[in-house]
Amino acid sequence: MIGSTEHYGAVLNLDFDYVKYLDEVAASNLNVTRTFSGIYLEPQGAFGIAHNSMAPSDGRSVCPWARSTEPGYALGGNKFDLDNWDDSYFSRLRDFITEAGKRNIVVELDLFSNFYDTVQWKLSPLHYNNNINQVPAIDDQKEILSLRNPEILAIQEKMVRKIVRELNDFDNLYYEVCNEPYFGDIEALNAWGKYMTGIVVDAEKDLPNKHLISNNIGNGTVKVEKPNDGVSILNFHYAKPPESVALNYHFNKVIGDNETGFRGIEDVHYRTEAWDFMTAGGGLYNNLDYSFTVGNEDGSFTVAPGQPGGGGKPLRNQLTILAKIFGELDFISMRPDSSVFRSVSEQGTSVRVLAGEKEFLIYIHPETGNRMNTDGNPIDFILQLEKGNYQGQWVDTKTGARTDLKFSHEGGEATLRTPAFAEDIVLILRKK
Repeated sequence: MIGSTEHYGAVLNLDFDYVKYLDEVAASNLNVTRTFSGIYLEPQGAFGIAHNSMAPSDGRSVCPWARSTEPGYALGGNKFDLDNWDDSYFSRLRDFITEAGKRNIVVELDLFSNFYDTVQWKLSPLHYNNNINQVPAIDDQKEILSLRNPEILAIQEKMVRKIVRELNDFDNLYYEVCNEPYFGDIEALNAWGKYMTGIVVDAEKDLPNKHLISNNIGNGTVKVEKPNDGVSILNFHYAKPPESVALNYHFNKVIGDNETGFRGIEDVHYRTEAWDFMTAGGGLYNNLDYSFTVGNEDGSFTVAPGQPGGGGKPLRNQLTILAKIFGELDFISMRPDSSVFRSVSEQGTSVRVLAGEKEFLIYIHPETGNRMNTDGNPIDFILQLEKGNYQGQWVDTKTGARTDLKFSHEGGEATLRTPAFAEDIVLILRKK
């Protein structure tokens, strides 16, 4: 699954035209999006994000719970009644997933998110000032995603069971239990995350359909000791380099990089992160694309310096090339194989190999020097190959342009030379 996703407010922000957004995702031949349930929101200006879809205008947010008749919600409008569901919210959520399905797009629904600080916590419908239900007056946001507050936990559990029942018939959906739970009281969060993962499993056990469940493990490189029961997807953020894939590949679960950013706004950072992660054995890459905003749901907003990440049509086109190439391969039968690659002529160059029985995908990315910005000379590299006739194509990761390659090999080490290229290049190679 390859995506380039708006900042997760497509459902909870009533001003966001998600049909226009999904049209653009589909037009880019991408097939996954990520959205939040509405229990977590952000204020305008949070994290320096311009026109943040997670920061709806006053009175324009929606969540699983209905509004009461009492004014006073922090983001405008009446407070929430945690004893009553908002049917219009569930209609909007179901319609979003339906429209995504029409376009062959899988939805990752994040049920919860870490609150980071009190400013986000004070916007949540669960905050004691934002509902009429006399919930405990908890000021420390780290207490919310824990097992220490039975009344809050019961409300959370009830919400999860309601969502799971409402969405059971969809086949283009998986659940992520919590976005970035690792910021805070780690011991409490781990216990809460294990418990809430079990609630999703239990909520579906008597329903006709079962959905994949994701746990968001950490930023960057993390080795998982033991995945929670019921989890099929291990998702990481900012996974460059993609060492979390190798560390956790033995679990035989999908490993994803489902949020990017904080490396500048230039396309090269997120295109190379995608290729590096997927050729390391990843199964999901989802770029956080800041060109999708309210009013620019077609991804036409210009991402300017100072934004926490990149995005835009050129980058989506480059990710389309990645998605199409994986669509050409029997990638399910391919595995990362470092034994195929022997050496490379330019120091500081990363070479990753996905190998099948007679099919190879080789990604070459010089990560030092000036090649990130300018055309470079060809690079020689050595592969360990069986005897046979080989046929392949060099692929420009920015344009999709291809150059054919054919050679016969007697077995053992084979020296190949790339065309001249800028930043990175891919070789699809097949033994005939």
